[in-house]
Amino acid sequence: MLLTRSRAAHLRAAPFVPTTPALVLDGVDLYYGESRIVEGVTLTVAARRVVCVMGRNGAGKSTLMRGIVGALRPRRGSIYLCGEDVTRWPSYERARAGVGYVPQGRGIFPYLTVLENLQIGFEPLGGRADGVLDEVYTLFPVLKQMAARTAGVLSGGQQQQLAIARALLGRPSLLLLDEPAEGIQPSIVAEIEEVIAGLRGQMSILLVEQSLDFAFAVADDCYVMERGAIVLQGPSATLDQAAVQEYLTV
Repeated sequence: MLLTRSRAAHLRAAPFVPTTPALVLDGVDLYYGESRIVEGVTLTVAARRVVCVMGRNGAGKSTLMRGIVGALRPRRGSIYLCGEDVTRWPSYERARAGVGYVPQGRGIFPYLTVLENLQIGFEPLGGRADGVLDEVYTLFPVLKQMAARTAGVLSGGQQQQLAIARALLGRPSLLLLDEPAEGIQPSIVAEIEEVIAGLRGQMSILLVEQSLDFAFAVADDCYVMERGAIVLQGPSATLDQAAVQEYLTV
């Protein structure tokens, strides 16, 4: 079940937490043509943890996400999902293995209705909804109200909620969010922050973000990228925010 933070607070802790990391990148290199964009990245997303990757524009963050979902194949290194080597797996197999992805720019279909966009999210489940649509409507009530509207008329924040909801409909065990707070009004950023907090403990989340405040509010662990490589990493509770800010300043 997908729960907001307020509802999740009333539940007992899950009796079992997997010990195998949800995601491991081991020395991954990613290229566009002959240009190396990501160099030797090693990164771990532990089970039921929220991890944030930060860095300036052009640092390689979105390229890294595309490598994780299978849109780019590493020339060196390996990618593991729950201990299984998926480096050569195509994107659709990773989705069916439990990877949900919200790309930068949201990737909605503007000429389809909100409901039609959401229905696309059922594909990893073989088209079976099993009540999960009601769960995402609980997380994002505005989507139920606007189900018949064309998605392209929604505000940027509502489109981001739609993109996240669509990814959650596949019941992912690993959710990837690329710049979820980018260009969105503060009230909806706060809602997305609450949703991420509520999902903590139910799934693993890897997000790319440039907002230091947002990242440190939601993430258990942080990685900082510069020119395609990891230059700083650690638990958000102990990571030097001033040092991170230096890598984010243009």
